[in-house]
Amino acid sequence: MIYELRIYHATPGKLPALVKRFETTTLKFWAKYGIRQIGFWTSLISESNQDLYYLLEWENLAEREQKWNAFMSDPEWSAARAATEPDGPLTSHISNRILTPTSFSNLK
Repeated sequence: MIYELRIYHATPGKLPALVKRFETTTLKFWAKYGIRQIGFWTSLISESNQDLYYLLEWENLAEREQKWNAFMSDPEWSAARAATEPDGPLTSHISNRILTPTSFSNLK
């Protein structure tokens, strides 16, 4: 397994709308494509309390590429995302890392 850590840096004041979009819209599309989330987090103490963190699980990079590209090119997802952003983007930028577990990690 490999894991993908994504950090969405919310546009100021838009973190609640971003969280709501994941909860009510994005996760339904992920289910359609078999995208597996491990968890979502916001930060109590950090450089910014306007970030949303989440972790995805993949068998390998080929699975990630196939499923993520299918999700991102779904016209229904594009329309749903646009509908949640009538006043502009919910994120200023996104950070992304692909992680591999160490031999002693609980997640393998």
